Amino acid sequence: MASYRLIAVLAITLIPVSFAYAAAQDDAYIAGYAAGLLKQNFQLDMPALKVEGGVITLPVTDMQASDREQALHLLAEIPGVHAVNTIETSAAQPINSTSDGGHFSMYEAPPSSTRLPSGLLPSGHLFKPLLADTRWAHFSAAYRNHQNNNFDGTDIGAVSFGETIPFYRSNFGGSSAQWETGLQAGVFSDFNLGADSSDLVNTDFIASIYSSVRVGQFSAFGRLYHQSSHLGDEFLLRKVNTKFERVNLSYEGVDLKLSYELPYGVRLYGGGGGLFHREPSELKIWSAQYGLEFRSPWRIDFAAMRPIIAADIKNYDENKWSTDVSARAGVEFENLQVLGRKLQILAEYYNGYSPSGQFYKDKVEYIGLGAHYHF
Repeated sequence: MASYRLIAVLAITLIPVSFAYAAAQDDAYIAGYAAGLLKQNFQLDMPALKVEGGVITLPVTDMQASDREQALHLLAEIPGVHAVNTIETSAAQPINSTSDGGHFSMYEAPPSSTRLPSGLLPSGHLFKPLLADTRWAHFSAAYRNHQNNNFDGTDIGAVSFGETIPFYRSNFGGSSAQWETGLQAGVFSDFNLGADSSDLVNTDFIASIYSSVRVGQFSAFGRLYHQSSHLGDEFLLRKVNTKFERVNLSYEGVDLKLSYELPYGVRLYGGGGGLFHREPSELKIWSAQYGLEFRSPWRIDFAAMRPIIAADIKNYDENKWSTDVSARAGVEFENLQVLGRKLQILAEYYNGYSPSGQFYKDKVEYIGLGAHYHF
């Protein structure tokens, strides 16, 4: 049990840490890459191009109007670039100068204009993470206050460790359409912070092979997965003389999610799935999932952060198609990132049957605050 607590403490301690050095190295690489593209394609010398948090600031006064749009698209396709700002000033003039009253505007390439690198172990992901999905594999740590007594205590610490790793990506001919296949795996644990030793309550293990495709603003994600759930030893010891019934929950399943990205940072998605090799065998098969996300296209520059709102809804035949709602809202910091992952601080609300495997028959409601790393 000490090892579980050590892992939880490390997660809560390390996830919010700033990776400023790594971000600075990424920005330096992007600046050099962008300057080379501008020199090669437009014969422009911009050795001191400004890049902060993956956002390029491009002086456009020296550029022909016909070249500006092409340059914006070209720079936005550089791996690690999140947006391109333009400023009405000369490349020879310091960008910090205000003598000309430089005007800033932001350009973000639409998904249809970007084709990610292909081949073995490529960078990037064709299907974006589901921000409010309680079982999307990523790194996170959260505090949750349960509003009822259907879980083990009211003060719960929740951590997750996981990743989506594309093994291979390829293009569909000469179009912008692409497909990839890879591995997604995650571990999700709940700790009772009110217990004497912050007991581990439940851990869910999920591992899957997946395939995804993207065509412009449309993307799809299908997977074949395994999930098993395990109770903590100290939790079981406290329940020895109670009527608590342990469930050996384990199953395999398949599911498919479809996503479409609308203008101004709005995204809609939906899908469903089924189970097989179920234990207990009486588990019902079918489920549905759908949701809505808003990732602001406008950045709050003084802190390099963007507002985020997301809602995820699930319905299970096992629970008579009752609605489980997960909602999260907060900000994403673009200057606190490593390996392309961005730090998000999100308030959260959940109401429905518990997403923690062993407690799937129990209704819970909680509010919380968490730190998440998402690509």
